[in-house]
Amino acid sequence: MAEAEAAKLKEEGNRHFQRQDYKAATKSYSQALKLTKDKTLLATLYRNRAACGLKTESYVQAASDASRAIDMDSADIKALYRRCQALEHLGKLDQAFKDVQRCATLEPRNPNFQETLRRLNTSIQEKLHVQFSTDSRVQNMFEILLDQNSEADKREKAANNLIVLGREEAGAERIFQTNGVALLLQLLDTQRPELVLAAVRTLSGMCSGHRARATVILHAVRIDRICSLMAVEDEEMSLAVCNLLQSIIDSLSGEDKREHRGKEEALVLDTKKDLKQITNHLLDMLVSKKVSGQGRDQALNLLNKNVPRKDLAIHDNSRTIYVVDNGLRKILKVLGQVPDLPSCLPLTDNTRMLASILINKLYDDLRCDPERDHFRKICEEYITGTFDPQNMDKNVNAIQTVSGILQGPFDLGNQLLGMKGVMEMMVALCGSEREADQLVAVEALIHASTKLSRATFIITNGVTLLKEIYKTTKNEKIKIRTLVGLCKLGSAGGTDYGLRQFAEGSTEKLAKQCRKWLCNSTIDTRTRRWAVEGLAYLTLDADVKDDFVQDIPALQAMFELAKTSDKTILYSVATTLVNCTNSYDVKELIPELVQLAKFSKQHVPEEHPKDKKDFVDIRVKRLLKAGVISALACMVKADSAILTDQTKELLARVFLALCENSKDRGTIVAQGGGKALIPLALEGTDVGKVKAAHALAKIAAVSNPDIAFPGERVYEVVRPLVSLLDTKRDGLQNYEALLGLTNLSGRSEKLRQKIFKEKALPDIENYMFENHDQLRQAATECMCNMVVNKEVQERFLADGNDRLKLVVLLCGEDDDKVQNAAAGALAMLTAAHKKLCLKMTQVTSQWLEILQRLCLHDKLSVQHRGLVIAYNLLAADAELAKKLVESELLEILTVVGKQEPDEKRAPVVQIARECLIKCMDYGFIKPVS
Repeated sequence: MAEAEAAKLKEEGNRHFQRQDYKAATKSYSQALKLTKDKTLLATLYRNRAACGLKTESYVQAASDASRAIDMDSADIKALYRRCQALEHLGKLDQAFKDVQRCATLEPRNPNFQETLRRLNTSIQEKLHVQFSTDSRVQNMFEILLDQNSEADKREKAANNLIVLGREEAGAERIFQTNGVALLLQLLDTQRPELVLAAVRTLSGMCSGHRARATVILHAVRIDRICSLMAVEDEEMSLAVCNLLQSIIDSLSGEDKREHRGKEEALVLDTKKDLKQITNHLLDMLVSKKVSGQGRDQALNLLNKNVPRKDLAIHDNSRTIYVVDNGLRKILKVLGQVPDLPSCLPLTDNTRMLASILINKLYDDLRCDPERDHFRKICEEYITGTFDPQNMDKNVNAIQTVSGILQGPFDLGNQLLGMKGVMEMMVALCGSEREADQLVAVEALIHASTKLSRATFIITNGVTLLKEIYKTTKNEKIKIRTLVGLCKLGSAGGTDYGLRQFAEGSTEKLAKQCRKWLCNSTIDTRTRRWAVEGLAYLTLDADVKDDFVQDIPALQAMFELAKTSDKTILYSVATTLVNCTNSYDVKELIPELVQLAKFSKQHVPEEHPKDKKDFVDIRVKRLLKAGVISALACMVKADSAILTDQTKELLARVFLALCENSKDRGTIVAQGGGKALIPLALEGTDVGKVKAAHALAKIAAVSNPDIAFPGERVYEVVRPLVSLLDTKRDGLQNYEALLGLTNLSGRSEKLRQKIFKEKALPDIENYMFENHDQLRQAATECMCNMVVNKEVQERFLADGNDRLKLVVLLCGEDDDKVQNAAAGALAMLTAAHKKLCLKMTQVTSQWLEILQRLCLHDKLSVQHRGLVIAYNLLAADAELAKKLVESELLEILTVVGKQEPDEKRAPVVQIARECLIKCMDYGFIKPVS
């Protein structure tokens, strides 16, 4: 019974394979393998499953299955050739050559085997040549670099060549095999910055995607030495070492999924110990006075990127728990640093924000209330332990820590604000004579008033205090911060016109003062940042945002700040731009519920007159004219944890609002907007990725892809566009994604191949069935371009589907555009395969009527495509041609062919005459003299 079932499953697998459903075929063969012990059947099943592996690009599995078939029958020529193909894809050329050599011995006259032999022989020779030349090049480079008397130009060239070689798998392996690590350590020992930098970058390339090499390099260079190199003041060096450490972490943790062919990775034991050691050293860097501000930032960046889970569906959050237990106090110490105090650690403008983001990510990564309570207790103990009635500096550090937490997990910060003595200390520090104390206290008040309920409390208790500080202080730094506090409290009602906190005109006055500070280049960047922070709140008011976009110097000053090294400004700039473009989510008000709310005397949100579409369109035009795209492109490039997923979402919203008008898209492309959108569409929140993908679709639909997405970037656009083809998305997103894919698919075969590999075809086919005219038209036009691709044609050739029938029926639609696209697809399909010409006559009884309607169509482009289809059918088969000649089609061809071919009609008349000539060739009709 089992053997019979196995044979049945084998046949089932064969049917799946013929239908190109390789996953189902693999499943059937795998089930059959469990049921049989018959060696002949086993060999066949393994051989067939190897064929599936080749089709699905699972080359390791294909090679393994083919080997099992060969073990049972060493002369199994199909299994040998399949293993050869798999091994070639895996880069094991010498083993593949042996297999095809055996195939050629068994079947000497087989042209496929002879061609593969020749190709592999050439590839092996080239590989050997590259290896031998690489060895000598590597040796030569090190000799130049380690020779103190070599010329500077030669040294620079050798260093660059070594870096490039380290990034290539073959080059990295040759450096590794020729004692390269020891020589790179010698370069590190020279302590000459340019040589150390070259060595670090080469090591980084060698570690990428190779666990064994990464482990050896980590132990050879030592983690303490890597961290000491990262701790230097030099930004370029610190960033290069950070990249090295990230490459090592990726390789040890398996995050780098790249497949390196041709080399078996050496067996590496458990890497958890090494990863834990790296984490401990990074945490120690946070509180060391020997570490520069740049080094501290890079340590925080690495912790941000590698400790919290990237996907909360993963159950294991042990790395976060470890860091909370062993490093949370160290992160809190960084948060509590006050730059103006003598005890402060070396910081950059970004350090405390990076620490806040890390605290937020760690807190979000906790799975249950006990874990969150433990986290909160550590924070409470640290803050209460810092309070000291005898030492004001410690109290300032404690409030600064609370302020930092409020910028991270706000709920936790709110709980800490409720602790005994915290609010009292903030108020006391506001009244302090020391400016450093006032700075910290005012910042803490600003961060504490994020929610309307909290803001209302502070309006009642703290506005008078802030106003008093604003009037009495002569320090610009304090003045601007108190102003931001007032701005934030003044905007606590959000976009609701009816919930204004201050008197009419107050917010405009505050905004005017913010703009004045923003344009004052004599004030330091860190202080001017607070002016943007104030505008981020005030621009919720439509009067303020309208005035702001008319102030071109203020706009450009904000854009210039966005391009500086201070990345803490990113969120404020992004928020301000979201407010100015009205790209935030607005809840739709249902009139019946509004009436009900008014009747029950409930508050109803009001829209400001200047928040209507006409005003928004004008603001978008002004932002584009002021150069907003170059600022956005610069912000997207920020290689820092401060560019959070939430900030990326805000930037995506702004881009989408800017792309709304098709006339503006050329400007956006010209200033690099297309390129900047790609990373936003690939990473970030789900909402952000969809918004960015939609903006990309708008650009791709109307722009030349070669200009909008130059070089290889155009292939990265495909995936975001395909992601929009989803029933969860709205109709406009689907429509514009289809238009974008149509534009891309018309550019090159490589792009069509990419669209096919991203599995867009089933979705495109589904939209061809849509009742919505525009969606159906866009999908059909996209398919018209896609049918040039061989894999797509194979889907139409396959038995058991209605794809061709759908296209034929769409040719009979009343919509000219749908007809035109469907006729174009059918013309290309029937030109490519005779089988499809015959199949067309079988899919529906209406085919001849539809063809005649196309050939008589009023629109010349549709008529031309119909006549091309007729010619393809006539040329495909004599019997089919006879059937067409006996129908009314001959009369139609005769009428069209006799017309005078003017400039417009020439192609139509010409193809009709070619059809008649083909009929004469068959002898069905005779020429009339």
